[in-house]
Amino acid sequence: MNLCVIITERLYLRRWIESDTQQFIEMNNDPEVMQYFPNKLTDTESLDLLKRINNSFDCNGFGLFAVEKKETNEFIGFTGFAIPKFKMFFTPCVEIGWRYKRKSWGQGFATEAAKACLRYGFETLNFDKIVSFTSATNKKSEQVMQRIGMKYVTDFNHPEIDQTNRLCRHVLYEIAK
Repeated sequence: MNLCVIITERLYLRRWIESDTQQFIEMNNDPEVMQYFPNKLTDTESLDLLKRINNSFDCNGFGLFAVEKKETNEFIGFTGFAIPKFKMFFTPCVEIGWRYKRKSWGQGFATEAAKACLRYGFETLNFDKIVSFTSATNKKSEQVMQRIGMKYVTDFNHPEIDQTNRLCRHVLYEIAK
């Protein structure tokens, strides 16, 4: 696979290909997948996000990798790096994040991909520190952060989510080189 950047025991982490697009749109429109975000994404919003992801690879040399299951060559989600655009006490920074199709949950894919991304981030991209954050109600993602060795820093209110929204309160984790 010439687009692969990272290969793990069960996964390919690679640049995005055309056949990922419809599955990405469907994933972002799944109410369970998007339960810790203020809204599901419309088709247009998903396409815009995909453009921003590809632009990050072109401009920064890194981004959110499409994750493909080796066994089936199926797109199952994404894991990788982003630069948050909002201003907070911990920005500017590099964030690691993930999102997976519901049928891929509970199989360790997010943890496997995130551990490989951290290695790549520290060893190849020479990041000094990587953060991750999620809604304080998203315990599954918080558990992934803990499993990959990240340490809890603090809670904060996300500046782009309405203060009265139950998703506003976030947890911040970090890991250093």
